[in-house]
Amino acid sequence: MLKFMSTVFTKIINRELPGRFVYEDDDVVGFLTIEPMTQGHTLVVPRAEIDQWQDVDGAVFAGVMAVAQRIGKAVCRAFDTDRAGMIIAGLEVPHLHVHVFPTRSLSDFGFAGVDRNPSPESLDEAQTKIKAALSEIP
Repeated sequence: MLKFMSTVFTKIINRELPGRFVYEDDDVVGFLTIEPMTQGHTLVVPRAEIDQWQDVDGAVFAGVMAVAQRIGKAVCRAFDTDRAGMIIAGLEVPHLHVHVFPTRSLSDFGFAGVDRNPSPESLDEAQTKIKAALSEIP
Protein backbone atom coordinates (compact mmCIF):
# COMPACT_ATOMS: atom_id res chain seq x y z
CA MET A 1 0.00 0.00 0.00
CA LEU A 2 1.39 3.41 -0.95
CA LYS A 3 1.60 6.07 1.70
CA PHE A 4 1.37 9.62 0.46
CA MET A 5 1.59 11.57 3.72
CA SER A 6 3.61 10.99 6.84
CA THR A 7 1.88 11.05 10.20
CA VAL A 8 2.01 14.01 12.54
CA PHE A 9 4.30 11.92 14.76
CA THR A 10 6.74 11.36 11.91
CA LYS A 11 6.76 15.10 11.32
CA ILE A 12 7.55 15.67 15.00
CA ILE A 13 10.26 12.97 14.95
CA ASN A 14 11.79 14.55 11.82
CA ARG A 15 11.64 18.01 13.44
CA GLU A 16 9.22 19.30 10.82
CA LEU A 17 6.86 20.13 13.71
CA PRO A 18 7.92 21.14 17.23
CA GLY A 19 8.07 18.54 19.98
CA ARG A 20 9.29 18.43 23.57
CA PHE A 21 11.45 15.30 23.52
CA VAL A 22 12.43 13.52 26.72
CA TYR A 23 13.97 10.41 25.13
CA GLU A 24 15.49 9.36 21.78
CA ASP A 25 17.35 6.36 20.44
CA ASP A 26 17.72 4.86 16.96
CA ASP A 27 14.30 3.17 17.06
CA VAL A 28 12.09 4.91 19.63
CA VAL A 29 11.35 8.43 20.85
CA GLY A 30 9.46 9.87 23.78
CA PHE A 31 7.91 13.32 23.66
CA LEU A 32 5.28 15.17 25.63
CA THR A 33 1.74 15.25 24.33
CA ILE A 34 0.23 18.68 23.76
CA GLU A 35 -3.00 17.50 25.44
CA PRO A 36 -1.91 15.86 28.71
CA MET A 37 -4.14 13.84 30.99
CA THR A 38 -1.72 14.73 33.80
CA GLN A 39 1.44 16.84 33.76
CA GLY A 40 4.24 14.70 32.37
CA HIS A 41 2.03 12.73 29.94
CA THR A 42 4.53 11.34 27.44
CA LEU A 43 4.03 9.53 24.15
CA VAL A 44 6.44 6.69 23.37
CA VAL A 45 6.60 6.23 19.60
CA PRO A 46 8.62 4.02 17.26
CA ARG A 47 10.39 5.98 14.54
CA ALA A 48 8.95 3.57 11.97
CA GLU A 49 5.40 4.37 10.89
CA ILE A 50 3.44 1.39 12.16
CA ASP A 51 -0.28 1.91 12.49
CA GLN A 52 -1.54 -0.82 14.82
CA TRP A 53 0.31 -2.25 17.82
CA GLN A 54 -0.77 -5.79 16.99
CA ASP A 55 1.00 -5.52 13.62
CA VAL A 56 4.38 -4.43 14.96
CA ASP A 57 7.39 -6.73 14.89
CA GLY A 58 7.97 -8.30 18.30
CA ALA A 59 11.44 -6.84 18.70
CA VAL A 60 10.23 -3.32 17.87
CA PHE A 61 7.30 -3.70 20.28
CA ALA A 62 9.66 -4.91 23.00
CA GLY A 63 11.81 -1.82 22.42
CA VAL A 64 8.81 0.50 22.64
CA MET A 65 7.65 -1.19 25.85
CA ALA A 66 11.14 -1.06 27.40
CA VAL A 67 11.26 2.70 26.77
CA ALA A 68 7.71 3.09 28.09
CA GLN A 69 8.72 1.23 31.25
CA ARG A 70 11.76 3.47 31.75
CA ILE A 71 9.71 6.62 31.16
CA GLY A 72 7.08 5.26 33.56
CA LYS A 73 9.73 5.04 36.28
CA ALA A 74 10.89 8.56 35.41
CA VAL A 75 7.43 10.16 35.56
CA CYS A 76 6.82 8.53 38.95
CA ARG A 77 10.07 9.99 40.23
CA ALA A 78 9.61 13.37 38.56
CA PHE A 79 6.04 13.90 39.77
CA ASP A 80 6.23 12.03 43.10
CA THR A 81 3.64 9.37 42.31
CA ASP A 82 3.60 5.68 43.13
CA ARG A 83 2.17 4.69 39.76
CA ALA A 84 2.43 5.46 36.08
CA GLY A 85 -0.50 4.85 33.78
CA MET A 86 -0.07 3.35 30.34
CA ILE A 87 -2.56 3.25 27.48
CA ILE A 88 -2.37 2.10 23.88
CA ALA A 89 -5.46 3.67 22.34
CA GLY A 90 -4.47 3.84 18.70
CA LEU A 91 -7.31 6.03 17.51
CA GLU A 92 -5.93 9.55 17.43
CA VAL A 93 -2.98 9.15 15.06
CA PRO A 94 -2.35 6.14 12.76
CA HIS A 95 1.16 5.64 14.18
CA LEU A 96 1.73 3.33 17.13
CA HIS A 97 2.15 5.28 20.36
CA VAL A 98 2.02 4.41 24.02
CA HIS A 99 0.68 6.98 26.47
CA VAL A 100 2.69 7.04 29.72
CA PHE A 101 1.69 9.42 32.50
CA PRO A 102 1.95 9.92 36.25
CA THR A 103 -1.28 8.87 37.94
CA ARG A 104 -2.83 9.03 41.36
CA SER A 105 -6.26 7.58 40.55
CA LEU A 106 -8.38 5.93 37.87
CA SER A 107 -9.90 9.31 37.09
CA ASP A 108 -6.54 10.21 35.46
CA PHE A 109 -7.27 7.59 32.76
CA GLY A 110 -9.50 9.59 30.49
CA PHE A 111 -9.05 11.35 27.21
CA ALA A 112 -12.23 13.37 27.78
CA GLY A 113 -10.57 15.28 30.61
CA VAL A 114 -7.28 16.21 28.95
CA ASP A 115 -5.85 19.69 29.29
CA ARG A 116 -6.42 21.06 25.79
CA ASN A 117 -4.43 24.20 26.47
CA PRO A 118 -1.49 23.51 28.79
CA SER A 119 0.86 26.41 29.35
CA PRO A 120 4.22 26.29 27.59
CA GLU A 121 5.81 26.70 31.04
CA SER A 122 4.00 23.59 32.33
CA LEU A 123 5.20 21.56 29.35
CA ASP A 124 8.76 22.91 29.68
CA GLU A 125 8.76 22.07 33.39
CA ALA A 126 7.53 18.53 32.70
CA GLN A 127 10.20 18.01 30.04
CA THR A 128 12.95 19.20 32.38
CA LYS A 129 11.73 17.02 35.27
CA ILE A 130 11.39 13.87 33.15
CA LYS A 131 14.80 14.29 31.48
CA ALA A 132 16.41 14.79 34.90
CA ALA A 133 14.67 11.70 36.29
CA LEU A 134 15.65 9.64 33.23
CA SER A 135 19.30 10.57 33.79
CA GLU A 136 19.08 8.93 37.23
CA ILE A 137 17.50 5.68 36.00
CA PRO A 138 19.82 3.02 34.59
